[in-house]
Amino acid sequence: MKILKELYWIAVDWGSSNLRVWALDRRHKILDSFSSNDGMLSLETGDFEPLLLKQISNWVANDVNIPVLCCGMVGAKQGWMEAPYATVPYNLMQETDSVKVICRDNRLDVRILGGLKQNNPADVMRGEETQIRGFLSDFADFDGIVCLPGTHTKWVHVSAGEVISFRTFISGELFALMSEYSVLKHSVNSEGWSDQEFKSAVSESISNPQKIFSHFFNLRADDLLNNVAKPVLRSKLSGYLIGAELAGAKPYWLGQNVVILAENNLSKTYKAALEGQGIFAQEVDATKCTLDGLAQAFSLIHGRH
Repeated sequence: MKILKELYWIAVDWGSSNLRVWALDRRHKILDSFSSNDGMLSLETGDFEPLLLKQISNWVANDVNIPVLCCGMVGAKQGWMEAPYATVPYNLMQETDSVKVICRDNRLDVRILGGLKQNNPADVMRGEETQIRGFLSDFADFDGIVCLPGTHTKWVHVSAGEVISFRTFISGELFALMSEYSVLKHSVNSEGWSDQEFKSAVSESISNPQKIFSHFFNLRADDLLNNVAKPVLRSKLSGYLIGAELAGAKPYWLGQNVVILAENNLSKTYKAALEGQGIFAQEVDATKCTLDGLAQAFSLIHGRH
């Protein structure tokens, strides 16, 4: 890397497991970028500034003060500095909340964006609101549901630029736990996939969510007794979990305009699950939305366009 003369500000997406950083010019054009596995969960409070500085020091001249805007779990209690939650309903296109971090190195002018909270039923998000902000910067008139699949999947009702309400489902985390640590790990340890079996399991779970715990053990029994292929069993496990999620999130997606905001593979999985229920969702690039959301927030904070 080398000093970037056109560098105007730095955007940072610092999650639980990963770090992504972009060098941007005055028009929010990408000059350079990098990513690493230095997520929040692997760091102590005092690690954040030295790590960021190490990565970007070659971009920044010694006598230049550069604005840095961060989103994600970097603002959690266990992160660099806690950025408080704002309460929904919240207008992402007109409002922004952030905290200023006091840095040892005077080249850094760091702010961390806060997340959103919902008091009843209790729920929180941190990072997803920035992605939604980025989506709305291109689709300002959107009225419907934004689904953000992941370890903790969010279903978010958005209208007139506002986050109205949202619900979180830990389906992704459950899939990881069950496929890696439960007795099912012996039956689903495959990278293969069956769309047909996945969709069938989704429909079965939506129709009979009360049977899901029995269905889980059926997967193990099918492996032992019927020698069912592991890709089939893995697909069914995912389908049962996402189907139970869709059953719980039905008020959010039924008859609604739905956008899926995720990375490619996960986005297609949720799209297939929804199509089986007659919902044809639009897929949107999550990385672009993250960067667009940071740029929109930067403009709101600094009054620069």
